[in-house]
Amino acid sequence: MAKPVVVNLPHSLGREEAHRRLETGFVRIREQIAGKAMAVEEQWEGDRLHFRMSGLGQSITGRLDVLEDAVRIEVDLPWLLATIADKVRGRIAKEGKLLLERK
Repeated sequence: MAKPVVVNLPHSLGREEAHRRLETGFVRIREQIAGKAMAVEEQWEGDRLHFRMSGLGQSITGRLDVLEDAVRIEVDLPWLLATIADKVRGRIAKEGKLLLERK
């Protein structure tokens, strides 16, 4: 059973600029992960991103919602990774902040 991890990242960029930075950042992440035994799929529907990362027999799915003053990230961890949910939450928050800060 998947364990959801939820991270809320406040920002003052506005919805459009936050969306642009996240979209650009996800392209960079996908390029970095490609060829490292991980596959990354993403699909934007308006201001919602559906994503999936899989490799080594594990699959992580999630959703990212870009709001006017925050980004809400929900990641479904497989049971094997659920034991490190707090570490994953911290990493998501750190990387998310970096993506929003980059121009």
